[in-house]
Amino acid sequence: MVEEVDMSDELLKKLKAEKIDAIISIVGGRGMSILYQLHKKGLNTVCVPRSIENDIASTSVSFGFNTALTFTIDMLDRARLAAKAARKIAVVEVLGEETGWIALQAGIAVAADAVLIPEIPVDLKNVAEHLKNKMSGKKSWGLVVVAQGAKIINQKKNEVKVSSLKASLSPLATSDSNSEFVIHKSGQAAQAVAEGLQLRIAEETFPMVIGPWVRGGAPSAVDRQLGVALGAGAIQALEAGKNGVMVSFVPPDVKFVPLAEAINKVRTIQAESMFFQVANSLDIYFGKKEASI
Repeated sequence: MVEEVDMSDELLKKLKAEKIDAIISIVGGRGMSILYQLHKKGLNTVCVPRSIENDIASTSVSFGFNTALTFTIDMLDRARLAAKAARKIAVVEVLGEETGWIALQAGIAVAADAVLIPEIPVDLKNVAEHLKNKMSGKKSWGLVVVAQGAKIINQKKNEVKVSSLKASLSPLATSDSNSEFVIHKSGQAAQAVAEGLQLRIAEETFPMVIGPWVRGGAPSAVDRQLGVALGAGAIQALEAGKNGVMVSFVPPDVKFVPLAEAINKVRTIQAESMFFQVANSLDIYFGKKEASI
C-alpha cells in the first residue's frame, strides 16, 4: 500500500528559502491539478501542457503529441506491410486511455480499415462485417487500430478472460477499470479485439502493441517549434505578472488560460470533428456517429 502525504507547505518553504520567485512547469493533467493547489497556497507558477495523448483541455495541441503521433504512424506503416505480406488482419494497440487522438489521426494517415477509440463504443460484429466487405475482393489483409481505452459493446462473456495477473490480486478486483486493485496491462485491448474478431471472421488476426514504445525519444520538428513557442509564452506570462495560468496554443495564437479552467477536464474528439469526416471519406470504420461521444 502507498500512503500519500501532503508536503506542500514544506515545499513552499524550501522554494522561499532558495529565493525562487516563480516556477515554469512542463506537466500533464494531474501535474496541473497539483500545481493549482500549490498556486492557491501562494506558488507563482505558469504551466506548459505536456501530453503525448493530447488530452489536456483548453489547448489545441500539447507538447509531445506530434512526436508520439509521428512514431505511431511509422510503426503502423510497418504493421500494415507485415499484414499485407502475411495476408492476415493486424490489430494494433496504440496509446489513448481516454481519448482517441493518436488512434484516429494515425489511422487516417495509414488508411487503416477500422479505428476503435474511447469516444465511440463499437460492436465487434459491425467491425467484422466491415472487414469482410473490404476483403471480399482482391484484398486479403486488414489493419485495425485500437486505442488502449477503446470501448467494446455486446461482447460475449466467454470472450472476456481473466488474466493470471488479475486472478492473483485481491478478490475485490472485479473490474479492470478499478485501478485501486488492478494493475493495468498494455496489450489487453488489442488481445480482446483480435480474439473477438477471430470468432467472427475467417481471416487470421494477430494482436500487436506499440503504445508504450512511443514514450521518449527525440522530439519531432513540430514539437521542437511548439516547445520553443510555449516556453517563450511562459516567460511572457511571468513578465506580464500572470500567475496560475497555463500556456495554451490556439492556432495561430498563444494564449493564457487560468489553471482552474484547464484542470479536471479531458480533451476528447467531438462529434463534429473534421477527422471523423476524413475517416468516413476513406471508408475507415470508427463506429456509429450517433453514439454518445
